[in-house]
Amino acid sequence: MKSNPEIRLPTTFEAALSLLALIISIAVVVGVYSQYPQVPLLMGLVVACIVAWRCGYNWEAIEQGMVNGVTRSVPAIMIFIMIGMLIGVWILAGVVPTMLFYGLKLLSPEIFLPSALIICAITSVATGSSWGTSGTIGVAMVGIGSGLGLPLPVVAGAVVSGAYFGDKMSPLSDTTNLASSMSGANLYAHIRHMVNTTSIAFGITLVIEIILGFKYSAAIDDDNSIAELTRLLETTFIINPIMLLPPILLIVVSIKKVAPLPGLTLGILVAAAIGFIVQGASFEQMIKTAFSGYSAATGVEAFDNLLSRGGIESMYFTITLVIIAMMFGGVMEHSNQLKVLVVKLVDRATTTGSLVASTVFTTIAANIVLCEQYMSIIVGARAYAEEYEKRGLHAKNLSRVLEDSGTVTANLIPWTSGGAYQAGVLGVATFAYAPFAFFCWISPLVTLVFGYLNINITKIEDDPTTQISVKSTF
Repeated sequence: MKSNPEIRLPTTFEAALSLLALIISIAVVVGVYSQYPQVPLLMGLVVACIVAWRCGYNWEAIEQGMVNGVTRSVPAIMIFIMIGMLIGVWILAGVVPTMLFYGLKLLSPEIFLPSALIICAITSVATGSSWGTSGTIGVAMVGIGSGLGLPLPVVAGAVVSGAYFGDKMSPLSDTTNLASSMSGANLYAHIRHMVNTTSIAFGITLVIEIILGFKYSAAIDDDNSIAELTRLLETTFIINPIMLLPPILLIVVSIKKVAPLPGLTLGILVAAAIGFIVQGASFEQMIKTAFSGYSAATGVEAFDNLLSRGGIESMYFTITLVIIAMMFGGVMEHSNQLKVLVVKLVDRATTTGSLVASTVFTTIAANIVLCEQYMSIIVGARAYAEEYEKRGLHAKNLSRVLEDSGTVTANLIPWTSGGAYQAGVLGVATFAYAPFAFFCWISPLVTLVFGYLNINITKIEDDPTTQISVKSTF
């Protein structure tokens, strides 16, 4: 785009107006009328475009901002498509039913929630992927929890909490590497610095899950229902440990740092081969299921609802939500509306505690506006890296705060790629599971307490070897 002397920075009021329009639209349409968030996101987009136009941007420039935003979402959309296919094929091939069968046999309602949390945490640390964990192990956990009679939002909350534990702690995670590199901290210094806040948040979450496990199990007296589900699984599918090969293979290739798309493709192909050989599925069935998902028709409602899912079609809602959200975020970033708001927060941060708080609020706001956890980390690092260094604060303080707030809260917002994805694969609305994703909202609270009480705040002089100078671009 050619430079235009008429272009100006938006005022604080103008920038805040776009964000306020989004929040009010979402609150009214979703909160009051219980409708889908795509339309209110478009309402927020319209206001953001009007503000950009008032600041001197022509339509071509505004449109380019939308395109830039959507372009960033393309890798996520490709993963959505592959995960939709994977879930459908894994059900038809007997992979998910086998995991459900063994899970229902081995896990009781009392221990299920903490078990789901720990299993998902271990898987996400091993793979470095919250999405991969939720789309595979998480799907099975939701199915098992449903079979045990536990509320699905509670189960999904435990899955998401465990999945995002690894997303922020694993050296294989994209966000872990991004936060450390953008902030100017050594990767392993960054991970070690997160241990205190993360262990506290995870410990509190584990205690809550144990309490909830006993609470909900006391109200469950439905052994016959569980027995019926396991019987139907055995009669509908061939249950065999060989069916566990695809998820094990997917974990292995993730550890080997194979890119997500090739790894998911391999998981689909191996499962399809098993489906042909063991389950006797036809090629036509496999193709239809990959696109439209698996449809169970046993006449038993609980069983049919449990396994009727997956396919590319199941991701249409998620994909449209992410595209519209990224259009909004693209305009906000391209027209510097977010920049204006961030600069105001930086200027008001006079103490270490307020600086940490500003960083937390900035990354959460970036998740709301830019709809992507990667962008929230980048924006937070750009905005505060120089300020932390100027105050003698080690970069690993910044990288930790970015992870404690930006990485884990993205999935609590329905229109972010993370929130839309989790809702899509787990089959539970974002706002439904969000109150129960305890780890994800306890983490920023813990980091705020650490900041204001000056706990685990490292100075550059205390650890100069792992500090890399990174200049702000705001």
